[in-house]
Amino acid sequence: MPPTSRPLRKLGFLTIGLFDEADPRRGHESTLEIIELGERLGFDSAWLRHRHLQYGISSPVAVLAAASQRTSRIDLGTAVIPLGWENPLRLAEDLATVDLLSGGRVNPGVSVGPPMHYDQVKDALYPDTADAEDFGYERVRRLLDFVRGEPATDFSGVEGFEVFSERVQPHSPGLGRRLWYGGGSLSSARWAGEHGMNFLTSSVVKAEESEGTPDFAEIQLSHIRAFRAAHPDGEDARVSQGLVVIPTDSASPEQRARYEEYAAKRTPRTAAPQGPARLMFAPDIVGTSDEIAERLHAHAAFREVDEVAFALPFTFGHEDYVQILTDMATRLGPALGWRPGV
Repeated sequence: MPPTSRPLRKLGFLTIGLFDEADPRRGHESTLEIIELGERLGFDSAWLRHRHLQYGISSPVAVLAAASQRTSRIDLGTAVIPLGWENPLRLAEDLATVDLLSGGRVNPGVSVGPPMHYDQVKDALYPDTADAEDFGYERVRRLLDFVRGEPATDFSGVEGFEVFSERVQPHSPGLGRRLWYGGGSLSSARWAGEHGMNFLTSSVVKAEESEGTPDFAEIQLSHIRAFRAAHPDGEDARVSQGLVVIPTDSASPEQRARYEEYAAKRTPRTAAPQGPARLMFAPDIVGTSDEIAERLHAHAAFREVDEVAFALPFTFGHEDYVQILTDMATRLGPALGWRPGV
């Protein structure tokens, strides 16, 4: 391992949980089986991505509640819940409930911004308040306060036979330290650090003011350093990186060919910033575990982190995920200095 790289301390994975509209239970069950496999393989964390009005998990907190009863050790996260779809007080109640049921293993990741295709969904989502909704950082701050036990009301006490609390119930004491912000810009990185959150950085960042042909790894590195510079914990502040990596050590020839074709189709978007937001996408990394480890050790941002949540490709099958996760845990993780949890 190059001396500039930190040994990998925590290995996680992220899945979208696709399903067939005609048989949605099977897709959800597959996701739960994958999380159970992750625990058996020693992964430190499993993360679910949110999808609304699509054929992917729309209610990850509910799925994590089920996963919490089928696992005992692995951390369970969301990467990420877009808060534009959520009421922060209600979400705080759900997160605390599942955290208690899991024994303190929930790691909620959130992001801000208006819901996708807002003009098409706002009448269904916020029929009376669509133009008044705030989709900025204030929505995160409200969630943070509620999860951390700040008052939600000035009313408490006994009314008749009922007892009322001024803060969200149940309260899970450690949950406030396990909240993550999923950000791809310098402003998000700084905001997350200033508010004592953890930071999720993925395979998408904003090039913003970068000149010439921006370098994804250098942009991501600048976000990590800005986050830690603003965080009370400084260099000890937690950052998790979420690139797409596909180890092929035990893959069949057919799987290898399909994985390489998948990555090749997505490669053109990585050549230059995309759209008005100047989004930069990281290339998917396909190869043997030794080949992937070599490329990661050369990645400027990877060298700054000791936690990852590698993203599983969204359109692969259950058996593909079993092969990829098994290679990650048994070959790629050890090549990065990681040791499986027990």
